[in-house]
This record gives sequence, structure tokens and C-alpha cells, in this order.
Amino acid sequence: MKNILKIINWEELSFFEKNKIFIRPVFSRSNKIKESVKKIISDVRILGDVALKKYSQIFDNMNIDNFAISRDKISGSHYNVSQNKKNAILSAIKNIEYFHLAQKMDSISIEVQPGIYCQQLIRPIESVGLYIPGGYAPLVSTVLMLSVPAKIAGCSNIILCSPPPITDEILYAADVCGVHKIFEIGGAQAIAALAFGTNEIPKVNKIFGPGNEYVTESKRQVNQLLDNLAIDMLAGPSEVLVIADAKSNPVFVASDLLAQAEHGPNSQVILLTPSLKLINLVLKELENQLFQLPRSDLIKKSLSKSFIIFTHDLLECINISNLYAPEHLIINTVNAQDLLCDIINAGSIFLGQWSSETVGDYASGPNHVLPTYGCASVYSGLSLIDFQKRINVQTLTKEGFLNISSTVLTLSNIEKMEAHSNSIKLRLDFIKGKK
Repeated sequence: MKNILKIINWEELSFFEKNKIFIRPVFSRSNKIKESVKKIISDVRILGDVALKKYSQIFDNMNIDNFAISRDKISGSHYNVSQNKKNAILSAIKNIEYFHLAQKMDSISIEVQPGIYCQQLIRPIESVGLYIPGGYAPLVSTVLMLSVPAKIAGCSNIILCSPPPITDEILYAADVCGVHKIFEIGGAQAIAALAFGTNEIPKVNKIFGPGNEYVTESKRQVNQLLDNLAIDMLAGPSEVLVIADAKSNPVFVASDLLAQAEHGPNSQVILLTPSLKLINLVLKELENQLFQLPRSDLIKKSLSKSFIIFTHDLLECINISNLYAPEHLIINTVNAQDLLCDIINAGSIFLGQWSSETVGDYASGPNHVLPTYGCASVYSGLSLIDFQKRINVQTLTKEGFLNISSTVLTLSNIEKMEAHSNSIKLRLDFIKGKK
């Protein structure tokens, strides 16, 4: 039987082939997608809610008169969601809150030299838009990961958009997390509405949340069109890299690979190990577990873009992982904690056999919105500071001004910035009583 995952021997690869390994599956940005998104954005920008209603009919086959979910319907979700589901949501919120509250930064206030006082103030981004995809299932976990830090940051206007029909679970989660307004609109048109605003949907300052290639392309385009708008990140398909040794449990390793592959057909999963015995056991487990999963056809598409790399030792595994810079990194080895100090690039790390990445997706606390496509080499996962701004404040006394004036004059003269120099000279003349 053909292996469900391609096996690669790292030592047999050429330099070119090793570099090629790190190229992710193509995340489609065809001209057709670009032009379609450009048209949607233009229509929403010009026609507002009229365009939104047209695209809801085209893409969601729904005629929507009011995009805003009523307070009665939101309140009703509290009765329509089972207590078991409520308990799970509230338990996850507790952990996510606890971890993000610990990220709170105090304002800075220091005297850098006599008479020169510098401050850094932390202020919330006033209005944020949270996009929750529809797709294969309602992503309640994404509601929690976005709205909890937005609330902790103190954002005064938290807007949520999601494709129709929005489930009671999403409505309940958004309500208990402090979302202010919920709108039943999805796709590129939702991103455009949040970016430019319509009669119904208010414009926001920053847009958060994952989505398909149309949503991602829409975030890219509105970010380029507007100077007063930011986005969280341009995330591609989800990915996981697992480092395992001969003593790793193949059942757990296989289950983690399949769990990540379930995210979508363009997801990528990779196993790095110096153990041929483990590779064979994991391949058997993949076959056994995949057969029992309802989304096996989707998972197979993801596995076709994935592979196992046989390495010389664990150090080589770490070096490969740092080059790949995975969104999720699972270190399922007997000495996982000892290997942590050598990890440079990863979005989020899971140590040991009991640290399933699935737990991180839902409820352990750290945010699951993470950099993909190798961006973990330069970017971090979402955190509280992404919902805040840092503002610097400077106050000088006359003494402080006099003490630093010669430094500033010299530097401004080097740069031939005469107006800058003049602003200092005029104050010095005033102090000396010349003017």
C-alpha cells in the first residue's frame, strides 16, 4: 500500500531540494480572485448596504433586510445553547482571560536625565472588527481568541461579522465575551464593510480574524487602500510541525497530524524524526485513524501536500524546524523541555506528549491566531498589545532643555535641518533675555 505521507531522507537531499522543502502549498492569489475582490470592495465602498445585500444573495443565497443581529436574538442564544456547551465556553474564556490579563503592560514614566521626563502610555484601539469564518463549522474558538483580548484591552467598540446564518453558539460566545454589535455578513464584502463603513455597519480602526483566500485578499487590499486602517496579519492555511523521537507515542503523533490537516485542504503537516521505527508506526496509525474520520476526503487533500522527514538526530530536527518556522510546533520527545532553548522560530510551541495542539486551539489560554507561511521567523502570534497602541509623552523643564540643547543643535546641524536648529536657538535666546 502506498504510504499516506511522503517520506523524505534529509541527508539525501541537495541544497536546492532542502530549500524547496520550505515552500508552502500555493495559497491561491490568482488574478481572478484579485479582480473579484477588487470589484466587491469597490461596490461596497460606493453602494454600501445595497452591495452587501446583493452579495449575500449571490454568495450565501440569503435575502437579508437587517445585517445587525437584534438584542432579543442574542439574548435568546443563552437559552438555545446547552449548559454543557456553555460550561465549555466559559471554561475556555477563563483560561484565555487569565493568560491575556498577564500580558497587561504598565505605562512607563522615567526621568532620562535631569529635567527630561519621558512617558509611554498604553491606550486601546477604539474600534475593532472581528471576522469569524463560516466555512466547515462555526468557529466559536476564534470568537473567544479575538473578543477576550479586545475586551481586556478596553476597546470601546467591538464589532463582529460572520456569514449567515450565525449559530447560537457564536452569538452566545460573543455576548459573554463583551462584543458590542454582531452583523450577519461574511466574505470579502464583510471586510470591505468594516474597512469603509456602511449605513448599518460602522467603520473600524483594525480588522482581526482568519478567512479563505477571498477574505485574506480583501484584508490585503483594504489595508493598502486606507491609511487609517490596520489588519492583524495575512494568515495562510494552517500548519503544524511535529518533532518526535523513538519513544514518542505513534497514536498521539498521528492524531496531532490529522487534527491539523482537518483545518482545510491547503493545510500542511510535517513530522521530523530520527526514528525509522516511529515513522512506520505513525504511518500505520494515520491509516487506522483516518478511516474513522468523517472528513477523511478533506484531510487526504491536506496530507497530499505534507510529508515526513527522516533526520540524523534531534538537533537536525530542531535546525529544520527553525528554518521552516512553523505556525504550530509540537515537541513530543522525552526531553522536550531541554530542547526548548534551541527553538528560535515558531508561532506557538507544545511540549511533551500530553500537550496536544488541539488544546491550544480551544482552551489552554494563549492565542491561536498565529503567523503562517514562515512568518513566525519575524512575527508573533496575536496578543493583548495588538489591540492597543503605545503613545510617547515628553516633558522638559527649562533645566532639562538647557542640558540637552547643545546635543540637539549639533545633530540638527549635521542633518542641515535649519528650522530644527532655529526652534532651539530661539528658546536659548529667550532664556538669555535676547528676545
